[in-house]
Parts: sequence; structure tokens; C-alpha cells
Amino acid sequence: MEEMIEQIIYASRWLMFPVYIGLSFGFILLTLKFFQQVISIIPEVLIMSESGLVLIVLSLIDISLVGGLLVMVMFSGYENFISKMDIHDSTKRLSWMGTMDVNSIKNKVASSIVAISSVHLLRLFMEAEKVLDDKIMWCVIIHLTFVLSAFGMSYIDKMTKKKNNFGKYH
Repeated sequence: MEEMIEQIIYASRWLMFPVYIGLSFGFILLTLKFFQQVISIIPEVLIMSESGLVLIVLSLIDISLVGGLLVMVMFSGYENFISKMDIHDSTKRLSWMGTMDVNSIKNKVASSIVAISSVHLLRLFMEAEKVLDDKIMWCVIIHLTFVLSAFGMSYIDKMTKKKNNFGKYH
């Protein structure tokens, strides 16, 4: 009975598969939005202001950061929780695949959120004359919360690894 329960629990990891497929659809939607913005800006690029163009480019950077985060979560999550990907051609296999554990994924996600928040904050600063001071203040507070959270998670992970290494050698 125990063995059957363990097999069912182990097999249930495949319930994550539709989640990763859903993330791939999200990635497709992000790619469509990226090219929609690129195409919509082409007719206006010669007449728009430099700051307007910078805001569009920041938006494109934002989309690419989120896309990279999605790819990282999809690949690492699939390999950590479902199955190793069988990519036999080592030139096509990404160097970080199979090397990221849950803690490193968590730290990468936190770092990506900080980067995305930084882009949003920079965009907000570039339009500061149109934005209420309260909104700017809250965005800075939220960004600093992300930064401190990412730093805290990274510090805890580092201390945990140091503690585990200490236990191994002594």
C-alpha cells in the first residue's frame, strides 16, 4: 500500500506539465506584444522625441526580461520537478540547464523581479513631471522592498550553503 501511494505521489509531478505549457503560451503572447510594439513604433520613429523612443526601448527591455525569466522558470522547473530534458547535442544545450536547484531559481527570479522593477522605475522617472509624487514614492518603496527581499533571500541561501559545507567538512 505504501509503495502504491509513493508511486502516485511521484507520478503526480506530471500535474506541473500543463503549468509549464501554459507558461510557454505566456511566452508566445509576450513575443507577440514585443513585435506589436516594434511594428507600431516604426512609422513614428523619425518624428518622436528621444525620451519617447527611450521609453519604448525600456518597454521592450522589460518584455525581454520577463521572457527570459519565463524560459528560465520553464526549463529549470521542468528539469527539477518533472524530468531531465534529453538534448543530446551539447552545442544546443544551454550551459545552465541541469545546474539550477530550487534555491538558485528562486534567487534568479528575485533578481529578475528587481531588474524588471528597475526598468519600470526608470520609465516612471522619465515621465516624472506627469506622475504624482505619491505614486513615485510608493513605486520607490516597492522597488526597495524587492531589492531587500532579493538580498535577504540571497544572503539566507549563502548562509545555508556555508552551514551545509561546514557540516560536510567537519
